[in-house]
Amino acid sequence: MSALTPTIADLVAARERLRGRVWHAPLLPSTWLSDLTGARVWLKLESVQPTGSFKIRGAFNALLRLRESQPDVRTVTTASAGNHGAAMAAAAAALGLTVRVHLPATAPAVKKDALRRLGAVVIEAPTYDDAEIRTREEVAAGGVKFVSAYSDSDVIAGAGTVGLEMFEDEPSMDTVLVPLGGGGLLSGVAIAARSRRPDALVVGCEADASPVFTAALEAGRPVTVPVHDTIADGLAGNMEPDSQTFAIVRDLVDRVVRVREPAIVRAMHQLVAHERLIAEGAGATGVGALLDGRLDLAGRHVGVVVTGRNGEMKPGVFSGETKPGVFF
Repeated sequence: MSALTPTIADLVAARERLRGRVWHAPLLPSTWLSDLTGARVWLKLESVQPTGSFKIRGAFNALLRLRESQPDVRTVTTASAGNHGAAMAAAAAALGLTVRVHLPATAPAVKKDALRRLGAVVIEAPTYDDAEIRTREEVAAGGVKFVSAYSDSDVIAGAGTVGLEMFEDEPSMDTVLVPLGGGGLLSGVAIAARSRRPDALVVGCEADASPVFTAALEAGRPVTVPVHDTIADGLAGNMEPDSQTFAIVRDLVDRVVRVREPAIVRAMHQLVAHERLIAEGAGATGVGALLDGRLDLAGRHVGVVVTGRNGEMKPGVFSGETKPGVFF
């Protein structure tokens, strides 16, 4: 695992490394959200990526860098809520590597099935925090290399290419909203923003059920918080105690907001109704932040990252029903 804070040069190098392996995802103007907020709003559709989320960017960049520096490595291990594991499995298969993925037993079946189809060795743990502990134990025992889902410079640099694309595609953008779990994507996008648009407002959007960064920023260091069930399962779980993402978020991000569960569910429904887009809970959390009423962005030019589409599908979504409990 690389612990050096990535620079804008690392993001640019990652973009070149990833050409032909990931999509330059579309930036879709949203009339619905623009009218609702009084801002000009665009959606960055990372849900179109191979394996269904932005995670393929960081995983491929990290494994390509690992192959360059340690060509004898054959097996890598990671902890994941599902999307990073799938991305690692796809990248590992393309590069002739074996990947072992520790993930919570509560991860959606669609994510577990995808991991197995991609050839990953899947090891279930009771919670995401337990998955991270078991991964560290496996690394300590030797024979495998660890690639964090978020606290790794190459993963952050790969994820940061999302931000490079957003500011290049829409130079007027002065605000970015990024779903926030471990902080890898937010860190990378913040690095891009400070280089390409230093005055941009950078906002991390975390699930109210897992207020990891809210608590850490208040305490001045990573702390352990209770994590409750959330439809945004990809954002749930405590960060590694020495995660490099904490300092990056503290230094480069303007604000972290907690997004309440009903707003995330509503965002999932309304992305289907208004944009005909499927997003999992974590992927819709940035949109949920706009719907939750805690941000006044009127007059601003806002990019919102829709990070993934890999949630469970349940009846009622496409019919337009919005009854409590009916969601992906």
